[in-house]
Amino acid sequence: MTASLDQLRRCHFAVDLGAARSRVYIKGAGLVVDQPSVAAVNTRTGALIAVGELAERMTGRTPDYIRVVRPVSGGSVVDIEMAQRMLRQLIGDKMRRTLRRKPFLRGAACTPHDADPLARRATIETLVGLGARRVELVDTLIAAAVGCELPVERPEATMVMVCGAAATQLAVLSLGSIVTAQRVPVGGEAVDHAIVQHLRLRHDLQLPSQSVRPLQVALSGNGLTAQGPAFTDIHGRDVATGLARSVRVNTAAVRDAIQTPLTAVLDGVGKVLRECPPDLVADLADRGIVMVGGSALLPGLDQMLRQATGMPVHIAERPDVCAIEGLGAMLEGRIQPLELHTLTG
Repeated sequence: MTASLDQLRRCHFAVDLGAARSRVYIKGAGLVVDQPSVAAVNTRTGALIAVGELAERMTGRTPDYIRVVRPVSGGSVVDIEMAQRMLRQLIGDKMRRTLRRKPFLRGAACTPHDADPLARRATIETLVGLGARRVELVDTLIAAAVGCELPVERPEATMVMVCGAAATQLAVLSLGSIVTAQRVPVGGEAVDHAIVQHLRLRHDLQLPSQSVRPLQVALSGNGLTAQGPAFTDIHGRDVATGLARSVRVNTAAVRDAIQTPLTAVLDGVGKVLRECPPDLVADLADRGIVMVGGSALLPGLDQMLRQATGMPVHIAERPDVCAIEGLGAMLEGRIQPLELHTLTG
């Protein structure tokens, strides 16, 4: 970890390209971009019309010649050129000119734990398109753990769960490295899909794409637990007639639909704990699990994990920005690694 930290201290900016949001941290300026990973393109001219929040509001509301695209999917860049154009607009001309003044511009980026070489190369190419001469890749799990100020450099177990839009990543960390890790292809998008499918099959109701998240908020109170609201009024479009319709939905049935995809997350937690050395599991019994990522805020998810594992479960103070803040801390040199010296004699 020492060598990589030395390289990261030389970097000038860091990028966290997520399926839901993209974030950019610039050394000395802090977090300058935190916007949805969305771009709107005019298909007739190829011109970029909007990026970020404005482009996200256009989803499902555009004429035929305007296409809303997401250049990042599943935690990996799937359209390098569009990702570069999106980031250039999000960063802005003024900040880009500041970066271009660097004689040897270096960048850093988060990558999923099990990212294949093609996905890593796509991330590197995206930052090279922004002018970076060298790109350092950091595991998202380590960056997130550093961002929520976990003592990852100590010889003690730390378990972190990164709840992303496309996947959930879990790891046990010790001495600045990953002891065991697991990636589950279930995230916030899978929960959204479960809600949409439940309402379509049970109530013949089609939800607008922008209303899935408010529906999850409507379940709060106690969210996934039985103490939540008994019924919720949902507005959408009738599948058969195409007309606007409002239905009164039993939230207990919606909670059951949400819990189905989250079973895979619980299985992932169990697998990580089974592969972890007993001494580290003993540490986790006291420390518990720390949840980061935007989907960590799903109402009641922490309670469900607590009941299923019997371990303490904590949500980071700002779970959505932990990964990029961790990269920023490495860039700024705020992380001091544990020095391990070779013994001779």
